[in-house]
Amino acid sequence: MALLRRIWFQIHWFIGITAGSVLVVIGLTGATLSFRAEIVDAINPELRHVANPQGAAALLPAALAERVQAAHPAERIVALTVYAEPGRPARVNFAPPEGQRQGEARLVDPWTAELLPEPKGDAFFEFVERLHRWLLLPRDTGKPVTGTLATGLLILALSGLYLRWPRRPLAWRAWLKLDFALTGRAFLWNLHAVVGTVALLAYLASSLTGLYWGFDALRTVIDNAAGEGRAVRAQRMQTGAAPVKKAAAPKPDLQRVWQSFLQETHGDWSLVTFRMPGRNATQIEATYLRTHPEHERARNRLYLDAATGEASRHERYSDKPLAGRLINSIYPLHMGTYWGLPGRIVMTLSSLGLSLFAITGWMLYLGRRRTKRAVRDERARLSPALPPASGGAEPVLLIFATQTGQAERIALQTAAVLQSAGVAVVLQPLVRLSVDALQRYRKVLLVASTFGDGDPPDSLRAFARQFARQTGSGLQDVRYGLLALGDRHYANFCGFGRALDHDLRGHGAQALFPMIEVSNGDAGALARWRQSLAETFAVQADAWQTHQPQAQPFEPWRLVRRTLLNDGSQGDPLFEIELALPDAATWAPGALVELLPRQAASTVERFLRDSGLDGRALVRFDGHERTLEEALSRSTLPPAAPVSTAQALADTLLPLAPRSYSVASITPDGCVQLLVRQARHDDGLGVASGWLTASAPADAAIELRLLHNPGFALVDDEAPCIFIGNGSGFAGLRAHLRERVRRGHGRNWLVYGERNAVHDAFCAADIAQWQATGMLARADLVFSRDQPQRRYVQDRLRESADALRQWVVEGAVVYVCGSLEGMAPGVDSALCDALGAPVFDDLVAQGRYRRDVY
Repeated sequence: MALLRRIWFQIHWFIGITAGSVLVVIGLTGATLSFRAEIVDAINPELRHVANPQGAAALLPAALAERVQAAHPAERIVALTVYAEPGRPARVNFAPPEGQRQGEARLVDPWTAELLPEPKGDAFFEFVERLHRWLLLPRDTGKPVTGTLATGLLILALSGLYLRWPRRPLAWRAWLKLDFALTGRAFLWNLHAVVGTVALLAYLASSLTGLYWGFDALRTVIDNAAGEGRAVRAQRMQTGAAPVKKAAAPKPDLQRVWQSFLQETHGDWSLVTFRMPGRNATQIEATYLRTHPEHERARNRLYLDAATGEASRHERYSDKPLAGRLINSIYPLHMGTYWGLPGRIVMTLSSLGLSLFAITGWMLYLGRRRTKRAVRDERARLSPALPPASGGAEPVLLIFATQTGQAERIALQTAAVLQSAGVAVVLQPLVRLSVDALQRYRKVLLVASTFGDGDPPDSLRAFARQFARQTGSGLQDVRYGLLALGDRHYANFCGFGRALDHDLRGHGAQALFPMIEVSNGDAGALARWRQSLAETFAVQADAWQTHQPQAQPFEPWRLVRRTLLNDGSQGDPLFEIELALPDAATWAPGALVELLPRQAASTVERFLRDSGLDGRALVRFDGHERTLEEALSRSTLPPAAPVSTAQALADTLLPLAPRSYSVASITPDGCVQLLVRQARHDDGLGVASGWLTASAPADAAIELRLLHNPGFALVDDEAPCIFIGNGSGFAGLRAHLRERVRRGHGRNWLVYGERNAVHDAFCAADIAQWQATGMLARADLVFSRDQPQRRYVQDRLRESADALRQWVVEGAVVYVCGSLEGMAPGVDSALCDALGAPVFDDLVAQGRYRRDVY
């Protein structure tokens, strides 16, 4: 299904930006022609009703034809149209000149039979009609072109219906709600889809009738099948006996024909066209509308002997079979007049709507291209091209294992430095390698991140298990250097790096230098890494400065708003924090903010009171001159101890470590939004959460920086996405869902857990809006405390195993955001059980399992 949907999407956009652009011309000209008769009549009131100053009686058809023929003896009348309405001009059609399809048509004064002047504006509408029907091409060339365009419109209408088919097709809001609260791409998609749904029947009618007129062969087949073909009608105008070869047409007696027509119709007519017999024909075809016709083309046909006026056949529209009535209704269906004035207005608006679809379609297409280009640029920025190495040098394999991108950034910098020293470098992610691949290199450098409490990065779980199970000394010729990244707050600090070091030694590899462990970007440990590489590869010290990545600076963001989302909840309070930057800032969905917290003012005051020091005293702290009070607010407060001076105290202070939070908003929102759970301890609130949710005053400056989070990046295409999370983990999921909605990608499934529906369903409004617009295919909310037996998101996943397997088969990417303890391992286990370990491992290895857990 996912492949089929992608195919239809490609077909839809390709036809939309090619044929759709030309269909704008067809639509605008069609709308212009919708009220042609009314506009021409308004411009030419004297031709709508011809005055009769002499008070003469209206000429009968026979007299009209006789006088016109006498005034124009070189012309032959082939058709005459008269109206029952007094004063309405008649119309004559002359035979076409040699080599032409159609002769001249002129209006005739019903009182005097004089030819009337050409209506003003009629030439313009003739031009518009040629443009609409044939694109100003020769008739035989233009018809198949416009027929092809009609085919394109039909495909656009049906493929658009398929692509936007909602999960709940009987819910009218999913089809017809135009949401003006949306912005950017999401609003364009919503407008494109809703208006397309409203106009769908009009476009089906326009395209099918356009096909009928565009291809003569198709029209002939349909007409003949319905008994309405030209050959059939020509045969009816002949006598029953075999015609004499090239017999001249009999001279019609229009007086008798007229009397017979009135008798047959009993005066129930409003318009009649007498088609004169041609060669080999003896019948006049009288095509007429009744006084109150079903529509403007509900034609009745009466065949009358040209010489005697005797009726030989009378075909009434109401007596025709369905096929015949449909053939006679094609023009009214195309124009909308079949449904009267409302139908004509709808068809006019739908014709104008083709311009809207072309504009929104192009904007969506160009926006998608800009998004893809921005993604490529971002990848290029994060993975700059390495300078060329000197030829002939033995290459060094540089491997990285990353979760958030930090290991990859260090590996890129290391590769650039080694290349500048003339060392050939092959840079690869560890997930692509095996023991056999490592054997091809004599020197290997590894930069490996540990995720959480000793785990490998998500994409390397299967590799870590397989590497640990392999035995033998196949790497005895390999020498390696290992930089292990981790966080000392975890008991199993650098657990994956240490396991990797152990397994490499077990395979016979020898260390170039002892493993270097780095906690949270420790500068001293990174300096040891650089020194070890300098000693091993003769790298100059200043090379690191040349290739030093520019750190993203912390900037002051203004605290705009904080809102309690779960008043009365059994859990700790959850706040939405809104922050604004004076200048424009951009970030990708899934990004993190790293902010510098502050101690609460009351905590600092209490510490100063206990120490007896003056908080206004100036001290040197963290490379800046600050007041002691400000230095304390930025520091981990030491235990109470006697100190002699403010500076002596400042010298003992350790800066507060930055805190990271998932961004819950996207760039078009114009602000950074965070979901922060207020941590409560015996001695008060947590430093960072307490600062954001309680201590920081309104409009306070919050120092933060935006961080790219490649391990949790949003997919670029329309692949289905499953979003799983709990608690404040809704932040990262919400950003992704908002961006998916903005892009018009609706194959989304949300599985989210909280405590109680009454107090913790803060996400309900967002979910309802996404579902109403067809942007959230499925939502499973799990409230663990609403029933005696605790239930969590992992339980819902196990219950939905069949659906999970189907979504994964269709190419779904799984996102998990929330607590590392409890939820994350539970989701891992549930997915592994539902999908099977091999499928789950493949999902992880392919980068389709992306986590932001803490």
